[in-house]
Amino acid sequence: MSRTALATIHLGALRRNLARVRERAGKAKVMAVVKADGYGHGLERVARALGDADAFGVAALGDGLRLRATGTTTRIVVLSGPDEAADLAELRRLHLDAVIHHESQLAWLEADRDARPLRVWLKIDTGMHRLGFAPDVARAAHARLHALANIDPDIVLMTHFAASDEFDNTLTVHQVAAFDGATHDLAGARALANSAGVLGWPATRDDWVRVGGLLYGLSVIDGKTGVELGFEPAMTLSTKLIAVNRIARGERVGYAATFECPEDMNVGVAAIGYGDGYPRSAPSGTPVLVNGARAGLIGRVSMDLIAIDLRNQPDARVGDRVVLWGHELPVEEIAAHAGSISYDLTCGMTRRVLFVEDEA
Repeated sequence: MSRTALATIHLGALRRNLARVRERAGKAKVMAVVKADGYGHGLERVARALGDADAFGVAALGDGLRLRATGTTTRIVVLSGPDEAADLAELRRLHLDAVIHHESQLAWLEADRDARPLRVWLKIDTGMHRLGFAPDVARAAHARLHALANIDPDIVLMTHFAASDEFDNTLTVHQVAAFDGATHDLAGARALANSAGVLGWPATRDDWVRVGGLLYGLSVIDGKTGVELGFEPAMTLSTKLIAVNRIARGERVGYAATFECPEDMNVGVAAIGYGDGYPRSAPSGTPVLVNGARAGLIGRVSMDLIAIDLRNQPDARVGDRVVLWGHELPVEEIAAHAGSISYDLTCGMTRRVLFVEDEA
């Protein structure tokens, strides 16, 4: 246990982030998106912390099963709906909502003879071109759903934005117009805004908002951190130094000897690597915090270890704390160095990382 990398999950931050979303969402209900194991923070613990959400959004039926196993009675929406006809019975048994986005799903529902009512959301493709019915067939799809006796008549109408994080991109305007044109005379609640929609597109907040990244304090705007947007990071990833070595000028460090010491210098070795989920693509110069002060990676990230330039930390010792990301070192900054995004990093934690909970 002594070498374990720690992911500290700040439950209070999750709750406060939900409260901030509610402030911005106005009268809209909030779906807390907890897919990908709660964006890497742990599905069950995140759902427990976000128990005041109006619904949870998951990517797979199995996640709905996990949540129901905790005893939650909160509404759960499977965002890609059934993957096969046999899923319909399980959706009903677990009282899960299903997003219906494809002709094949409509056919399964029409052939289904189970009398138990199923709550559904009808997804309309207004420009993302991934999942959803084209606007010109949305009315027909809605009518087919509405005609089924075993479908709850309160059908939610939804779409998904492709570029809502770009506030000057007119694609979102066109998507809203396409959605309005396809649904203006259809009954049902509307669900358009994602996290970026909550921040920058007030007119899209409507009856429901679906929020993922902001709940975890992760930025949804390029070039900004979650903190800069007014949200708190919910994860701190940390480890400790397990060696401090004096390396001579001209010597090289790590696999492929990619870093040459420009002078005699102290090099720290910390117990974390891509085997824990830290990005292998992080280059020399990627920042870490050693005892709260910035230092930089040197050489390549290996499976179990990273090397750190300690020239500005002459008093660093074995056992000292190393923070890889957290409130004082935004995960977005690490992701930028690694050529990735914050979601990828938090979702990438492996089973070797020890998760601990902090109520603060």
